[in-house]
Amino acid sequence: MLNINLHNERFNRSRLELFGINEHINLETKINFQRNTINGISKCRIVYSKFIEQIDIIPYQFRRIGSLKIIENNEIQYSYKYSNRNFINRLFALREKCDDILIINKGKVTDTSYCNIVFSDGEKLLTSSTPLLKGIKREQLLNEGIILEEEIKKQDIHLFKKAFLINAMIDLDDKMEIPTDKIF
Repeated sequence: MLNINLHNERFNRSRLELFGINEHINLETKINFQRNTINGISKCRIVYSKFIEQIDIIPYQFRRIGSLKIIENNEIQYSYKYSNRNFINRLFALREKCDDILIINKGKVTDTSYCNIVFSDGEKLLTSSTPLLKGIKREQLLNEGIILEEEIKKQDIHLFKKAFLINAMIDLDDKMEIPTDKIF
């Protein structure tokens, strides 16, 4: 499992913050990858409240994204990874002919519908200091010093050459990149 230590950290931190549960669970001991092996790339989905309710190993489908529609919404909050994504799905439906959305909250860049975003000016790689969800891959790249965190406003987007989409399953090397002139 990629970045299991970061997944464990987020899982246990969420349980503490949402439910007041301080008992540490090691996800590696709860997931039987041998029994649940699927050919190809798979992702693990864990549904939990106070306790783990369900663990699914499901095939991961890469979506190629070539354009982003800017959607401004000042009410969205998604600091925990909820299974109910209805609000994000309603925003995604506003994408018109674009492949995905880039959510702007109070004038600041946050995330796409399912990824954190990293901008490149040709020299530095910067991610927004105001993400909706502090994703696992984002945390890994910040910890390794590969990307830097900075406040990025809507009007700053044109200052960058391209943007990369990242999540637990997508790394910078996967070249999920979008020229900033394809962010409308």
